[in-house]
Amino acid sequence: MHPDQAVDVAIIGAGPAGLTAAYQLTKLGYSVTVIEKDPIYVGGISRTVEHEGFRFDIGGHRFFSKSKEVVDLWNELLPDDFIERPRMSRIYYEGKFYSYPLRAFEALMNLGLWRSTLCMASYAKAKAFPHKNPRSFEQWVVNQFGHKLYSIFFKTYTEKVWGMPCDEMSADWAAQRIKGLSLGGAVLDGLKRSLGLHKRRNDGMAVKSLLETFRYPRQGPGMMWDAARDRVVEAGNRVQMATSLHQLSHDDVTGRWRVAVKHEDEIAIIKAKHVISSAPMRELAGRIHPLPKSLPNALDLGYRDFLTVALMIRSDDLFPDNWIYVHDPRVKVGRVQNFRSWSPEMVPDAALACVGLEYFCFEGDGIWSSSDADLIALATQELATLGLCDPATVVGGRVVRQEKAYPVYDDAYRANVDAMRDELETRYPTLHLVGRNGMHRYNNQDHAMMTAMLTVRNIVAGEKLYDIWDVNEDAEYHEAGSEGEQAALGSLRAVPNRLAA
Repeated sequence: MHPDQAVDVAIIGAGPAGLTAAYQLTKLGYSVTVIEKDPIYVGGISRTVEHEGFRFDIGGHRFFSKSKEVVDLWNELLPDDFIERPRMSRIYYEGKFYSYPLRAFEALMNLGLWRSTLCMASYAKAKAFPHKNPRSFEQWVVNQFGHKLYSIFFKTYTEKVWGMPCDEMSADWAAQRIKGLSLGGAVLDGLKRSLGLHKRRNDGMAVKSLLETFRYPRQGPGMMWDAARDRVVEAGNRVQMATSLHQLSHDDVTGRWRVAVKHEDEIAIIKAKHVISSAPMRELAGRIHPLPKSLPNALDLGYRDFLTVALMIRSDDLFPDNWIYVHDPRVKVGRVQNFRSWSPEMVPDAALACVGLEYFCFEGDGIWSSSDADLIALATQELATLGLCDPATVVGGRVVRQEKAYPVYDDAYRANVDAMRDELETRYPTLHLVGRNGMHRYNNQDHAMMTAMLTVRNIVAGEKLYDIWDVNEDAEYHEAGSEGEQAALGSLRAVPNRLAA
């Protein structure tokens, strides 16, 4: 445990947002300390867990961004370690596989003529009589695809992921995650694929969900964040592992923060001019002293947790996909990854396949609380139920849990986030919330990084040049390319390289 410290910036959380901020501030000459509660891994949900030479990506992370700055940073941190991988994923529904993105003729054959006709009729009805001002996920998706396609390809999987009915989920989630992919566009794209006419490049105008290839670190996304940590430490700054936030208080006289951190049973103090937090809003609010008035709002924020059961199987690869979405109520698994399809270096033994079964749960529920042995047995049985594996060929397994993997978008989430944000921004202009959990936004890795990049600019300038809450609003910068990004960020302004004294 390091003794008490005084730094320019204290950073809570060593995920993509926290380490991006730490790396950029370090390059500019700032003194920085990052605290991370995990004892081993940096990267948060973007970490790569290793077990006996096998590497597991927690959730699957494609490296794609419309932001040149994000891509440049990736290349700077890993100049020689990216590989280009084919993107292949399918949907498993009623014992059949559907390519995703859709292949029109394949989908027609699998669904059958009558059901396909019903889907198109349902789509036509939704377009003629849409829900006005859709409030729920269900209403938003039905407006885009029709009720029949919604019930086939969205409802079961989405409720499995989130553990709540689709009509109780906010439409904001659908608008952010699905925007830019319409039924018409998907069918047209599928027809081109089916006829061999698809020539789409992975250029700046491709809709993210339709990409055919992606870049990936050869040993998983954890390589990126290990590299960022190493650069920060090599430059003389600190990344303190197995260290959690105990209490956060602001001295209005000196203008500095007092960050009490805990490692094992020891408490140490970090004094900082600025604090950057990627910690979940609910956890942060309970550690600020004095407690904020918006604490009840923060405590009302929900999270969905997640675990992966990785199985080593004596077999060739079970399927060629990067992942398969499982729309099947007979099993609890939501998605199955094939780690070798992400990168051959993820699997050290050519005689073994390694797949990860992803289960979405709430911390403390039956799935989360099951023993590792029971979860490995469950995953083995469910692979057999899906017809993907003979249980006798499973030779090993490992369970990886991820708490607060997904911020929940229920009816009240926006009001709760706004209440906490408004209070903290007004009261504490030198406290900066970034990243997925720090902002309670189900965003992607590159969006989390961009919020950190803009926060660094604000700190360096000594004023709020950028509103990071506008970044990726409704996924605009993903769907509109560089024009959308610039609209969100505004024009760049030159700023000094040091904090104001």
